[in-house]
Amino acid sequence: MTRADLDKQPADVAGMFDRVAQRYDLTNDVLAFGQTRTWRRLVADALEVSPGMRILDLAAGTGTSSEAFAARGAQVVPCDFSLGMLQVGAQRLPHLPFVAGDGMALPFADSSFDAVTISFGLRNIHDPVRGLQELHRVTRPGGRLVVCEFSSPTWAPFRTVYLEYLMKALPAVAKRVSSNAAAYEYLAESIAAWPDQQGLANLLLDTGWRNVAWRNLSGGIVALHRGVA
Repeated sequence: MTRADLDKQPADVAGMFDRVAQRYDLTNDVLAFGQTRTWRRLVADALEVSPGMRILDLAAGTGTSSEAFAARGAQVVPCDFSLGMLQVGAQRLPHLPFVAGDGMALPFADSSFDAVTISFGLRNIHDPVRGLQELHRVTRPGGRLVVCEFSSPTWAPFRTVYLEYLMKALPAVAKRVSSNAAAYEYLAESIAAWPDQQGLANLLLDTGWRNVAWRNLSGGIVALHRGVA
């Protein structure tokens, strides 16, 4: 896969996710060895979700990430740019108010949400800096942001093994359980090219977020970044 593949225009990436929507959640659970449920719970903990909170869940896909917030009494709005994902989500979770939206031009007014979050989706926004600026715009002053994203394992020997898994094993496993293995080749490349923990923290600071910190999960395979508007 070339650098040009990673620089896909938003419509190209949306189409890719449309094609994997039906088996997306199953594939993710298999590839992450069942850890996705734990990660979702920890995101809800980091957001300090409480009843009545209005939360934007950007890149929500089929809404599985949003369920953790709704279960705690929040008013969650799942938003995604893939119509295929939204259609699957609306069928499975008709009680959630799915909204189609571009992360670089969110269809919400300023200060619309008490908290915003994006899990494993910031990499797929064509301009992540603009995406973080938009998230800041729609968050009320003092509101919280949590970004759950793949990151860099903290133990060097494991980092080497992990990169080997990403580039070789992940696409091979995805070929067996996904309807579009090429999408997971893109996934592996995009993870490998993504900033590490400090690099993403710097992006948050540069886009206006305060009190930025992060927590490593699964040895740094995933990191939860937090910020305040």
